Amino acid sequence: MSTPAPLGKLRLGVNIDHVATVRNARGSAYPDPVRAAKLAEEAGADGITAHLREDRRHISDADIEALMEALTLPLNFEMAATDEMLAIALRHKPHAVCIVPERREERTTEGGLEVAREENRLAHFIAPLRDAGCRVSIFIAADAAQIEAAARIGAAVVELHTGAYCDAHAEGRLKERDAELERLREMSSFAHSLGLEVHAGHGLTYDTVSRVAAFPEVMELNIGHFLIGEAIFRGLVPAIEEMRRLMDEARA
Repeated sequence: MSTPAPLGKLRLGVNIDHVATVRNARGSAYPDPVRAAKLAEEAGADGITAHLREDRRHISDADIEALMEALTLPLNFEMAATDEMLAIALRHKPHAVCIVPERREERTTEGGLEVAREENRLAHFIAPLRDAGCRVSIFIAADAAQIEAAARIGAAVVELHTGAYCDAHAEGRLKERDAELERLREMSSFAHSLGLEVHAGHGLTYDTVSRVAAFPEVMELNIGHFLIGEAIFRGLVPAIEEMRRLMDEARA
């Protein structure tokens, strides 16, 4: 299997889910996720991520329709591996589809997808997405067995879960933080060696992004909750511009 060349521009995907969370808190029409996506493009984002959850707690079906119609940036459509979501993805045919684990009771995505245990089912699940021209990504822990399984089922991309690293940093568990960072570094290199494109995301902030952005094998970071929160204080465009600056500095 040929190995893609590392380096190149590090892409930023901005997740707009929690713009919809704020909107839904009042049941109003604002703030509008599509407007947020347009501002993200203005601020230097390379793509937009939106997770259509089974319970529709933030992004709605109408949001996906509107994003597909309005976006000039690629849409990364996050979804669970269900028949309902597969039908929606095949109807819209977004640029990218990221398969994530999903439980109704969780507040946010906790941990990566268990690919090794469901290898046969997931291989059949993603086949029609690949045939439709969607770039299929699998959101997984930085674990060799999961990465190998993702490669075997034919995924083009793995997105490594950075949550454990970010949580350890936030809680001052520095030894654990450094161990998690080293695991992410090693597994980024390993996934790249298998011919997979490597992305990373979950919980990244201004304080944690630079070390992950410096990994030459990582080609895209997906960041949402922190940016939407920071936008309350400095505005969405400046919040994204600062993240873009930190990523570019780390990569340089």
